Amino acid sequence: MSTPRCYQIQIRGQLDPRWSAWFNGWTIAHNADGTTTLCGQALDQAALYGQIAKLRDLGLTLLAVTSCQLPTDAAAGTQDTAPQG
Repeated sequence: MSTPRCYQIQIRGQLDPRWSAWFNGWTIAHNADGTTTLCGQALDQAALYGQIAKLRDLGLTLLAVTSCQLPTDAAAGTQDTAPQG
């Protein structure tokens, strides 16, 4: 079984946080520069590309995809997906 990895995806514009359920519970945060950051776990590359495809289907502009460190409690199996830092 694959170990989930944490990712942050930055897009241009503001995505309403109500879309979080459609993005498998990833957190959605608005940034001061007018961008939005989604943060969550993906089991593998296919799952990550699935999230990116959803953004494409909404017509949103992808700015960055970054892998981040899972907190130790998330790696142990809890639902917390916030990046360390």
